[in-house]
Amino acid sequence: MPFSVSASSLGLLRECPRCFWLQLVEKKRRPSGAFPSLPSGIDGLLKKHFDDYAARGRLPPELDSIDAKPFHDHALLEKWRNWRAGLRLKDEASGVSLCGAVDNVLEKEGKLIVLDFKTRGYALKEDTARHYQGQLDVYEYLLQENGFETQPYAYLLFYVPEKINARGEFVFQTHLVKMAVDAGRAKALFRKAIA
Repeated sequence: MPFSVSASSLGLLRECPRCFWLQLVEKKRRPSGAFPSLPSGIDGLLKKHFDDYAARGRLPPELDSIDAKPFHDHALLEKWRNWRAGLRLKDEASGVSLCGAVDNVLEKEGKLIVLDFKTRGYALKEDTARHYQGQLDVYEYLLQENGFETQPYAYLLFYVPEKINARGEFVFQTHLVKMAVDAGRAKALFRKAIA
């Protein structure tokens, strides 16, 4: 039976190989709490916000500090955002697939840069961004294996609530974190998952 793994299931492999095997082979998942719908709703609004700017050939003000432009192929970006279709790679020998769904992609000098949105309920800690390293490495690997040239870094854009204004509207702080990415780490972890 063919298996499909994602950045989050590879994260589970790093954390607990036994839990990974139980989830994929025995279909026994770790207990988890309810997934809050607020982050999912915000994610959709952020994608629309970025798409509105991209339609005008611009990046939103949150990204004023970076040298990049919106990805030129919106239809392909929409496909990559879908967790069912997303970015995919199939290992022919084992039949195992690796998949990922990106939030956004930027371009610089003809090379792609992953941009991932994160919403948090509290301020970032010094090591917050490193918890997403594996996810960004997987996206880098998938883009490269699908024939795209990439920059050696990605961005995490954190949205953190700061206050509620007089009209009852939430005001968010943004924190942009540039992270080096390594497709080789993702490839090694994918090989381990297959094994």
